[in-house]
Amino acid sequence: MDDQVRRGAADALTDVAGLRVGHAGKAGGGWLTGVTVVLAPPGGAVTAVDVRGGGPGTRETDALDPRNLVPRVEAVVLTGGSAYGLDAASGVAVWLEEQGRGFPVGGPGQVVPVVPAAALFDLGRGGDWGARPGPALGRAAVEAAAATGEGAQVAQGSVGAGTGAVAGDLKGGVGTASLVLPSGATVAALAVVNASGSVVDPDTGALWAGPQGRVHPQDGGPGGVRSPLGGPLPPEALERARARLAAAQEHPARPLNTTLAVVATDAVLTRAQAHKLAGSAHDGLARAVRPVHLLSDGDTVFAMSTGRRPLVPQDGSAPADPAFGVHVEAGALDAVLAAGADALTRAVRHAVLAAETVEGPGGVFPSYLDVYRRT
Repeated sequence: MDDQVRRGAADALTDVAGLRVGHAGKAGGGWLTGVTVVLAPPGGAVTAVDVRGGGPGTRETDALDPRNLVPRVEAVVLTGGSAYGLDAASGVAVWLEEQGRGFPVGGPGQVVPVVPAAALFDLGRGGDWGARPGPALGRAAVEAAAATGEGAQVAQGSVGAGTGAVAGDLKGGVGTASLVLPSGATVAALAVVNASGSVVDPDTGALWAGPQGRVHPQDGGPGGVRSPLGGPLPPEALERARARLAAAQEHPARPLNTTLAVVATDAVLTRAQAHKLAGSAHDGLARAVRPVHLLSDGDTVFAMSTGRRPLVPQDGSAPADPAFGVHVEAGALDAVLAAGADALTRAVRHAVLAAETVEGPGGVFPSYLDVYRRT
């Protein structure tokens, strides 16, 4: 991360002014799944999507094509439950309609909320194949988002859509991070890590995404909390970690997965520029999960722009494009694109560090910190 780039106040997606995040999940009684909603400010946000996994489950993503009609959306839904869980977006759409928020199609109150959604595979992880999110859980998540304040902290780990997530052989979950550029623009990411690939270097026990990151909100505030591993594990500790994983794999996780993410900025972006941001952010995912974008994943990244800050600062401080120096706008956009990838890498790291071990009828899903401890 560039020395001139700093973390946002909450080190979360909510550092992008106007965005709110809400979670709803169910664990126990056969359930291990949930929903996370990113709620835009009234009037919506410019939104785009880039899908690179081979097995995606999505809703309303075609509406985000820059060639199509709807210019802004009011919310993005990330959900468990595979294709069944996309029903959660219906609950969000009904709530938005009640608020009069959506694409206007007639007189007062006549709106159609366009609610893009993407689903990850967590079916059966709580023990009941039929326990999956629906409209009620989606509504609970959007209501939770609406109830938060500006710049609120975002719960991480096994919450919302990350309730039943796994990351390779480990428990996955929700993570978030933010960066503030020298221009003043904020770029942030939220990831729900549910990957077929591994988040861990098997030779060292270190996260591919690096050693830094929040473990829990109570562990000293946002960002910068070092993993207790304190560096690569010695050989004997690695052997103990492999033994812990082998014991957990007596109850293996199902192989289908999908990592979902939202990358956002307060800089003004066109729909085409937002699409580029969604695509570039996948680079951050590829740094943190190996391999990535497999047929058994449905890896999907949304990008949102609230448009509260000019992309090119008016004080002349915007960087020029490194290849074509006269193109100041391209340089400013490049800074946002690079930060989007960096923020997503950090969000994945935070998700894995915040996850907690889950044991139940659907299997044993050990956390990174429980497996790769030194003792």
